[in-house]
Amino acid sequence: MKRTRIAAIALATAAAALAPALGQAATAAEGTSFLQDPSDGEKAMKSMWTKDEMHKVEAQFRFHPGVQYKTVTRPGPAAAPDYERQAPDPKTLAWQPNYEFAWSVSDSTVVKKTLTTKEGKHPIVVHAVLRRAGERAKAGEVHQELTGKPATGRAKVAGGKRIACDTGEYTVEWSVTRSGYGTLTGTLRWDSSCEQYRTAFAQDHGRQR
Repeated sequence: MKRTRIAAIALATAAAALAPALGQAATAAEGTSFLQDPSDGEKAMKSMWTKDEMHKVEAQFRFHPGVQYKTVTRPGPAAAPDYERQAPDPKTLAWQPNYEFAWSVSDSTVVKKTLTTKEGKHPIVVHAVLRRAGERAKAGEVHQELTGKPATGRAKVAGGKRIACDTGEYTVEWSVTRSGYGTLTGTLRWDSSCEQYRTAFAQDHGRQR
């Protein structure tokens, strides 16, 4: 009987091929691909000052599509049919997104917006909603209240829901809040097409025959 198992794709190897399908330039790092807001590099942050210009909060958001699939046992080439291998099954492709938030909290000392420090522990609230374009229903949502966090930090939150391939375009609405300082928000677009992966799987299978 053929065995199957769940495996995660090394997304970095397919980042270039996926860029057109994601609806926004994909960024690769540490074996994953993701969409980022703001999109201007790893250190890019959205920011806002409090009305008295004494406190600033900055934030960045990354959406990790998280492709998953099952593998099936395939026979080896004609010269060695007993040399079985595990091959991806395109019919089992699906997405399981994760959400990553970064923040930075600064406090002015003496002079407004000039001399700042990043100290202490802070309450940070992160939130994201995934919706199919044109619909209000939520396809996914995460919300966490993080307490006692350093002034500069990053947190990755598992989405916990699978999204079927080829179900159209989605929007990701996100926010990072530092109570008493302000809330930063943003929106990303994401296309759920898995065609690039199916093509890669087909080519890979052909090479190993």
